[in-house]
Amino acid sequence: MMRPTHAPADHPAIKPAKTGILIANLGTPDGYDYWSMRRYLNEFLSDRRVIDIARWKWQPLLQGIILTTRPFSSGKNYKLIWNNEANESPLMTITKSQTQMLAERAHQEWGDQVMVDFCMRYGNPSTHDVLDRMVKAGCRRIVFLPLYPQYAGPTSATANDQLFRALMEQTWQPSVRTVDPYVDRPDYIKALADSVRRALGDTVPAKLVASYHGMPKRYLMQGDPYHCQCQKTSRLLREELGWPEGIIDTTFQSVFGREEWLRPYTVEHVAELARQGHTDIAVISPAFSSDCIETLEEINGEIKEAFEEAGGHGFTYIPCLNDDPAHIEVMMNIVRENIAGWVRD
Repeated sequence: MMRPTHAPADHPAIKPAKTGILIANLGTPDGYDYWSMRRYLNEFLSDRRVIDIARWKWQPLLQGIILTTRPFSSGKNYKLIWNNEANESPLMTITKSQTQMLAERAHQEWGDQVMVDFCMRYGNPSTHDVLDRMVKAGCRRIVFLPLYPQYAGPTSATANDQLFRALMEQTWQPSVRTVDPYVDRPDYIKALADSVRRALGDTVPAKLVASYHGMPKRYLMQGDPYHCQCQKTSRLLREELGWPEGIIDTTFQSVFGREEWLRPYTVEHVAELARQGHTDIAVISPAFSSDCIETLEEINGEIKEAFEEAGGHGFTYIPCLNDDPAHIEVMMNIVRENIAGWVRD
């Protein structure tokens, strides 16, 4: 703590200025018990970016039947993948590791000029609490990196929304740079391709299913670029692998509600592939920066079962990039570009 030069003796002390690097992920319940799941689902499903139905229609349904029953089924699924040793979800474990590795790299390059931390859009640690901690630690500038390669309103935009809401509560707001989606970055595409090569070796599968998180189709019609960016990632991945057209299929998972979502649906598509005779396939999830309930339980559980029940027998799930050094290098490169002018080399 220091008193500003030429300030009077009673001026409050101020932390030396530094630059914050704040990475953001989707979030996780604190536990898989009913009340932890209910709190998490209530926050998640009350987000108007996620469910944009009029509140007077949606909230009675949410607070009634949905939050009465869904915490039980969701809790059972989380229990299947829970990191019991650390008593946290895999997404939390991985995000902590990503943050630690990124912090080590950042401090090697910029020393005490930077502070690295992470927050969750839903659940803990909240965006509000982490931003407040960084500001109190002296962060006058912050690079905000939502860990979503492809932009979407219900992911990237709501993470930014929450950051801006948190900024509204700060007396002395830091300057902020929000990071662009990195859908087509060569280093990200190469990291994806290398993860495929590690999993499959020199084998070119009959089909590699690139399964992205779904969203209602009308979001696309309203101008959300997510669908197009997913298609671009799949195309660039195929080109980086040097595979011919037709090998990678782009699909969408995690359908919720009755309206039509982006198609094809992963669970239906893999079953159809099995019925067509593609009994050995691989699945990758390029939209997820960390393995989580949607990959570890949905893809490697429900979707795998649908494939096998339709006659498939060879199902390879390719893990997310997680805390792979190549992924940390992608994150570091993004930070390096966005922190330019804010730190001394």
